Amino acid sequence: MAELRRDLGIWGAASIVVGTIIGSGIFLVPKTMVQKVGSVEMVFLVWVAAGLLSLAGALTYAELAAAMSEAGGEYVYLREAYGPFFGFLYGWTQMWVAKSGAIAALATGFFYYLANFYPSLERDLYRGPWLEIRVGQLAAIGVILGLGFLNYFGVKWGGGVQVVVTIVKVGCILAIILAGVSSVAGNPTNFSTSVPAIAGISGFFGAMVAALWAYDGWNNVTMVASEIKEPQRNLPLALAAGTALVMVLYLGTNFAYFYLLSAEEVAASDRVAGAAMSKVFGASGAAAVSVAAMISMFAAINGSILSGSRVPYAMARDRLFFRSLGTVHANYHTPAASILALSAWAAVLVLSGRYEQLFTYVIFASWILYALSAASVIVLRIKRPDMVRPYRTVGYPVVPILFILVAVTLLANTFIESPRESIMGLGLILLGIPFYLYWKKSAGVQKG
Repeated sequence: MAELRRDLGIWGAASIVVGTIIGSGIFLVPKTMVQKVGSVEMVFLVWVAAGLLSLAGALTYAELAAAMSEAGGEYVYLREAYGPFFGFLYGWTQMWVAKSGAIAALATGFFYYLANFYPSLERDLYRGPWLEIRVGQLAAIGVILGLGFLNYFGVKWGGGVQVVVTIVKVGCILAIILAGVSSVAGNPTNFSTSVPAIAGISGFFGAMVAALWAYDGWNNVTMVASEIKEPQRNLPLALAAGTALVMVLYLGTNFAYFYLLSAEEVAASDRVAGAAMSKVFGASGAAAVSVAAMISMFAAINGSILSGSRVPYAMARDRLFFRSLGTVHANYHTPAASILALSAWAAVLVLSGRYEQLFTYVIFASWILYALSAASVIVLRIKRPDMVRPYRTVGYPVVPILFILVAVTLLANTFIESPRESIMGLGLILLGIPFYLYWKKSAGVQKG
């Protein structure tokens, strides 16, 4: 029987971390952040806080990933710490909403930027009472399915593309930073500007949610742990170094933005990076940023398909999902059926146009599962003290407890500010319970 192979090295693993974190967020969220907190100084404080929180999560996950280098990431950690039920709920969320919705959102963002060069992509193909289809949606679907087929033919192909595109992406961001900080159009007084904002802790956590969206994805490499060479060494290194690098890049990019733009200009701009580069290079600067954003989103889509497809595969191997998704291709040694299923469902979400609403609903429930995953480090230290741990979390137990406390605070604030979305998000997750009971019963019958 064919099995997954460890074909990804340290560069492939690190590129998944960096490539899936840096998507469209860094080009968009500074506007929301400055609107929430008002001052440039507070924006930088939020970026640092969100970066350190993500790094705390990465350091925590590193222990779990090194000790349990299986396909599935958080699915495995939750299963081992709390039992198969919590692992299933995580995998259910990833397959139907979280990962598939993220892929759909990135692909649609790709088409929006591509439409700057080809306006015909905005043309309607069909407009009805329940469905609207534009040319660009078909282009977005083409990107998803194309990358899905690429990953179908081997993790080396998907990983190789991820390395190359991530290097190009980082180069583009470094070019934006260099162009910004060296421009005569910059003004240091911009750093002391401000705009009216939401007062108190609500504004701070509102900005944190936006920043964490930009940092989201550092955990993706754990999903493909069973295909990484020397996972006990390479997984912790990729998680920590990749997340730290993104934090540095984000701070540098924001320094360039605010050197060129005042807080008021950032708050008024839907495409902050384009507005900043327009001051340096004019219209060609905005066009260059559109290309950089498309490269960034392309890498994030590829990394999300590469990593996300391993979650339904792991569930199916445990007989808690469609059995066919647990197969490995005999020639390419990839979870081929799972890759195609995730890509196809993400394409459907693009066509439906409703993925953004679904993704908003599930953020609350997803962070519950993230907090539980981080807490599993502590649970497993108690439950399985004899487990071999090639890497142990730096600053344990302070680092995981810090991550958990901030996650809980974010959850409480989100529930207070958006109770309807939070409750609906939980409802979407709980829809998986009857399916879990069915698959659990079927697995028991088959074993018997």
